[in-house]
Amino acid sequence: MPTNFFPSSSPRSKYHPSTIIRALYEWVIHWATTPHAKVALLLIAFAESSFFPVPPDVLLVAMGVGAPSRALGFAGICLAGSVFGGMVGYAIGMGMWAIIAEWFYAYVPGFTPEVFEKVSTLYSDNAFWAVFAAGFSPIPYKVFTLAAGASHIDFMTFVIASVLSRGLRFFLLGGALRLFGPSVKLILEKYFDLFSILFLVLLVGGFTLVKLLL
Repeated sequence: MPTNFFPSSSPRSKYHPSTIIRALYEWVIHWATTPHAKVALLLIAFAESSFFPVPPDVLLVAMGVGAPSRALGFAGICLAGSVFGGMVGYAIGMGMWAIIAEWFYAYVPGFTPEVFEKVSTLYSDNAFWAVFAAGFSPIPYKVFTLAAGASHIDFMTFVIASVLSRGLRFFLLGGALRLFGPSVKLILEKYFDLFSILFLVLLVGGFTLVKLLL
């Protein structure tokens, strides 16, 4: 399966945001063909819940296409890593946010004080649905895990909403790969550049959605 994330056109600076995202994306994808794929999937799902910008879905797809019969198992690995990562994000938000906030604002794309404040305000209205929406949709989950801890929302509410939303997201994807693995492979190979651009749109658009709706 090809791994170029953006159609090649003009050269870009190595510090250009799209170049950085492309490099991270290709680094994530390459684990699918290694003996450590499952461990990498677990760790990437874990890290994405608090700071890593590339969602584990891309590695889940690559692994599921290669072994459709194991796709639901891969989805379970994603779920475990993501939920435990969310718990760590919650703990960071609760105990260390004042210390590390500036680092997140500086280095996590789209993560601004305004976005964080809006998410924190949303929790006062309906914490469960705020976490559920972030866990299932392209809205960046990491913003909500950190804000959940900083806002001191009920921990069990956070965990239950995370398990349900992340489980629904990953197992729907895993189920599609289990049923249509070969077809998904052909579609990805034929339209990979289009899906790559869509991925970037969703990544950036998730933060924009937070700004517009909250």
